[in-house]
Amino acid sequence: MTASAPQIDPPFLGEPYLLTPGPLTTSYEVKQAMLRDWGSWDDDFRAMTSDMRCRLLALLGEGAAEFDCVPMQGSGSFAVEAMLASFIPRDGKALVLANGAYGLRSAQTLQYLGRAYRLLDKGDYLPPRGQEVAQILADDPAITHVVAIHCETSSGILNPVEEISEAVYAADRKLLIDSMSAFGAIELKPSQIRYEAMVSSANKCIEGVPGFGFVIARKEELEAAKGNSHSLSLDVHAQWAHMEKTGQWRFTPPTHVVAAFLEALKAHEAEGGVEGRGARYTRNRDVMVAGMRELGFETLLQNRWLSPIIVTFFCPADRNFVFGRFYDLMKEKGFIIYPGKLTVVDSFRVGCIGQMDEHVMRQVVTAASETLAEMGVASAAPPAAALEERAKLAA
Repeated sequence: MTASAPQIDPPFLGEPYLLTPGPLTTSYEVKQAMLRDWGSWDDDFRAMTSDMRCRLLALLGEGAAEFDCVPMQGSGSFAVEAMLASFIPRDGKALVLANGAYGLRSAQTLQYLGRAYRLLDKGDYLPPRGQEVAQILADDPAITHVVAIHCETSSGILNPVEEISEAVYAADRKLLIDSMSAFGAIELKPSQIRYEAMVSSANKCIEGVPGFGFVIARKEELEAAKGNSHSLSLDVHAQWAHMEKTGQWRFTPPTHVVAAFLEALKAHEAEGGVEGRGARYTRNRDVMVAGMRELGFETLLQNRWLSPIIVTFFCPADRNFVFGRFYDLMKEKGFIIYPGKLTVVDSFRVGCIGQMDEHVMRQVVTAASETLAEMGVASAAPPAAALEERAKLAA
């Protein structure tokens, strides 16, 4: 399905654009949907929950009938923990593929859960590759599950989940995908990429607001998950079974957030679904990256690994560049950017998602140029050591 480009709202009442991986800038329609109160037990809200679950499953395309959707209250990390605890049995072992903060957070979560795990940490620059996964699985038959991050937003790297999936299932193991910041803009069709469950959040590429995440899992995995969870509130099987029986959430749902998310899902469909949304974000990235490079900025990643979600830039080596000042001046011009999360070099991040198009991204580049001039930064080039480190690790 294709559609014409959506009408992008200007900032609401002078609010800045959120150039972040979520929460992000939302449309007027999404904001307006939160002006009505809903009864959580009422039939109208039950119908909204059912509609939302069906719409999310429809994004999978062919093969969706084998899956079900389970919304979970809380932030994205709540939903990730729910997925890990519910689908990895207590006597299981996970291989966690990390190349940034969110892969490492999954490993930390498993440590809290008391689940055995092995960590493949690729650092900030590189993706885990299928052959590496295959070798680890061959060497460690105790591993039952592999945990992969679809888009690692601490660096902006788009991980090769298709080749990872091929390695996992060739070894007769199971794959769980954290698609928190990618689902809705980057295809994750089970007809093309095998996985048992994935997790995402309302306030990412669907362009809703924070308040819940959702787990999309094979029905057979949901049935088998009974008794695995360590937590009453984060038990995906219990939430699913209750919703199937009653149509209700087990505990108080974020009613206003659900209403807003339905509006976001309708806009997502009107834009052309995953393909249309991903195309806009890709244009956003391409325009912004080209403009920032013209100013002298360098991206952390090589082009082949750049995601259309968020891009990491090295901070300039110029002694007049101070990130805190850069951030404040960009905010004054209407743009909130993200600090970096790299351990080796100083960096910052610019998001490509939310209610923004390529025209907005050109304004971002102009604002960055003006800000550098105000700071007296003669060159946006990064330290030579940063480029040397990137070249060495990418070799």
